[in-house]
Amino acid sequence: MEKEKRLAAFINLGKFISDHISGQIHAGLEDFHDELKKISTESFFHNGWFTPKSIEMALSGITFLLEEEKLREFAKSINETPPKKVAVIMAGNIPSVGFHDLLCVLLSGHSILIKTSSDDHLLIPFFCKLLRHFDTEFENRIEFAEGKLTNFDAIIATGSNSSALHFEYYFKKYPRIIRKNRNSVAVLSGNETTADLENLGKDIFNYFGLGCRNVSKLYVPEGYKFETFFEAMFNQRSVAENKKYYSNYEYHRALFLLEKIDFLDNNFMIVRQSEQLSSPVSVIHYEFYADINKLSVLLSTLENQIQCVVGNIKLPGMVEFGQSQIPVINDFADRVNTLDFLNRLG
Repeated sequence: MEKEKRLAAFINLGKFISDHISGQIHAGLEDFHDELKKISTESFFHNGWFTPKSIEMALSGITFLLEEEKLREFAKSINETPPKKVAVIMAGNIPSVGFHDLLCVLLSGHSILIKTSSDDHLLIPFFCKLLRHFDTEFENRIEFAEGKLTNFDAIIATGSNSSALHFEYYFKKYPRIIRKNRNSVAVLSGNETTADLENLGKDIFNYFGLGCRNVSKLYVPEGYKFETFFEAMFNQRSVAENKKYYSNYEYHRALFLLEKIDFLDNNFMIVRQSEQLSSPVSVIHYEFYADINKLSVLLSTLENQIQCVVGNIKLPGMVEFGQSQIPVINDFADRVNTLDFLNRLG
């Protein structure tokens, strides 16, 4: 299957999703538009975290990945090698979180064996169905595994730290990418504008904070006051309308009160001082720093645990406020270049 044909199928997929979001219906694709609407509704009933807003954000992120000029530039680094079958175990924390792996494997000319998460088992199969529609040669390139994974040449698996240990052992004889838990952090200077902090609210609350690119911890200068921060977060108060989110908030608030743990609270989020990077849903950790250079060194020692660093201070690899959940196409998870891995399989 020629690379140009593979590219064309993904470009058409991106155009379909973009038009779907804007309400435009393609002649001949009406059934696909109806099916995607149905899937968006069913996904929320199946998984209360997958709200219509979350699914639309995920769809918008996919169209960003599939913009034709960026996609063609991305594909230039692909080597045409003999195709292998690559198994992909996908996470289910946010909608279609495994799409980038799907894109990389198929665009590289390999076949894919997909193990979807039970929490996100509708969207990825739909995208594959549409790819097959745009090019029937994908029929023999895409498979789904219901049970045990068998008959594959390499594997990409995303999961928790505990599942990663299992994956490393179980798939040790295969070429592999095994991803573990990661968290994202924000570094504040104390001079942020209201717009900066409102954009930070998106980094914290998009997808209810469930993604590895969501900010779970703040590094703030000594003496930092949170009044302006909380004012900016008020724009995100609609998260409390989600029952699963608000149950988490009520549970952790009650727990911290019972255990006499100090925290700050605005009736829908909790800010707690802690050295831990990971925080529960509805809770944001913070830690004071005195010297930005020392903080930079600290962050470098934690790079294997951090997905991205958000802020407007000039630190290596820093992501602008509001952009953590809008990764560019070559922003690979865990900083492991998936295309390089796939190129080496031939």
